[in-house]
Amino acid sequence: MSERTEGDRSEEETERSAGAPTTDGGTDHPAESPVAEHARPAGGDAPETGLAGPTPDERPHPTGRRDEHGVRKEPDHGPEPTRRATVSALVEDEPGVLARAAGLFRRRQFNIESLTVGPTTVEGHSRITLVVEETEAGIEQAKKQLAKLTPVIAVGELSGDAVAAELVLLKVRGEEPDKVHAITSMYDGQTLDAGPRTITVQITGDENTIDDAIDAFDQFGIIEIARTGQTALERGDSPTTPGEEPGHSAGETDDDEFTNYDD
Repeated sequence: MSERTEGDRSEEETERSAGAPTTDGGTDHPAESPVAEHARPAGGDAPETGLAGPTPDERPHPTGRRDEHGVRKEPDHGPEPTRRATVSALVEDEPGVLARAAGLFRRRQFNIESLTVGPTTVEGHSRITLVVEETEAGIEQAKKQLAKLTPVIAVGELSGDAVAAELVLLKVRGEEPDKVHAITSMYDGQTLDAGPRTITVQITGDENTIDDAIDAFDQFGIIEIARTGQTALERGDSPTTPGEEPGHSAGETDDDEFTNYDD
């Protein structure tokens, strides 16, 4: 009897795993995996190929292009629309408060068209009025950032029908004084200085009135111009700044509001 070597046993195991016939006439088959039996659908049919879901044409396709960092950017639909807003801030009188407010808007790169400051009826308080041209989100951000400043008491946006006014000083050539005075009267202005060579007038009104007046005086030759920013108050009983309470000027008392004419 020949001795079986290790190589013979390996060949037999290989043939048996491939379904080779056995000595009893049967065929060895590897036992099916329980996982495979579980995955086979009922009825013995082979499972369908592919995954359930939309076809390639039905799947959403990304838009935009990737930047240099590989991040996909949404397509540009054009600049976001902007609007003008008048914001009023009630602040405490402290040195440098206006500089801090201006520095805030400069750092944030807000588009400020005008900024004015002046006293209120409450001693120790001032009002900052600024006009911004920004997107809706930019206007809200400007109000929030302004409200964070330490001396700021309250911040609010004025309504569209608020009372607003500006002032402009115009120095024009004086060759036609009669015509200059006529234009000044037409805009309810004042002549502040008149000389043989120049005339200086003052005009007040809303932005459109000031723009029209400047165009009208341009025919005489405008030498110099100085224009203030817009200042504004809410109409009626509505407070200009939320939470603002009416006060009195320095030296004014409640008795000054009513005069007893019987004395």
